[in-house]
Amino acid sequence: MKIALLGYGKMGKIIEKIALERGHEIILKVDKDDLNYELSNTDIAIDFSVPTAAFNNIKNCIENNVPVISGTTGWLKEYNEIVDFCKQKNGAFIYASNFSLGVNIFFELNKNLAKMMQNLNQYNVVLEEIHHTKKLDAPSGTAITLAEDIIKNSAKQSWILNVTTNSNEIPIVAKRIPDVPGTHIVSYQSEVDTIEIKHTAHSREGFALGAVVAAEWLVNKKGVYTMKDVLNLK
Repeated sequence: MKIALLGYGKMGKIIEKIALERGHEIILKVDKDDLNYELSNTDIAIDFSVPTAAFNNIKNCIENNVPVISGTTGWLKEYNEIVDFCKQKNGAFIYASNFSLGVNIFFELNKNLAKMMQNLNQYNVVLEEIHHTKKLDAPSGTAITLAEDIIKNSAKQSWILNVTTNSNEIPIVAKRIPDVPGTHIVSYQSEVDTIEIKHTAHSREGFALGAVVAAEWLVNKKGVYTMKDVLNLK
């Protein structure tokens, strides 16, 4: 594949390394604030930019008939607009809050656990996410996905950041520590015990590998997909 990298920070550089190892070609590298780039001869674009650039990057790809996957978080208020635009233009798009293959299995464990816990009112659920200090958004997109999946499978109605509550809100505790690729913990706590599931990333390479695998899967397809489609988890 001929790949355009939209966003060339730490993740972009790791994606480049893995893509080259898998036999692909990087034909374009775009800094986070650059909007003047040419997408001709591009098989697919991978967007790991910044929240302020992601929407325009994705829309530009779809407008130019370039399949695009995005792992940028913090822009999702405009997600439905992108989905509608992609369908209108018969484009191809995947967004994931986390492309790690392990995290996407973790998402499914979280959904199943939420279903099992939904009638056990003695337990309070708490989410915790830990990332490196350069992560721009909080809570992480992964934590939001976990919380939303719990909400869909429980009586909880919303999530709240860094506030402890026993109401219908799920508290998300966000911590920023140097050189932590990403840890997510879902805990159900009662007076007598705690049930906990946890995913710990050891490096960013897991996220990058998942992004390249998703890009390989999306080429020559049309439509809006998720990592569940890529991993055949439906």
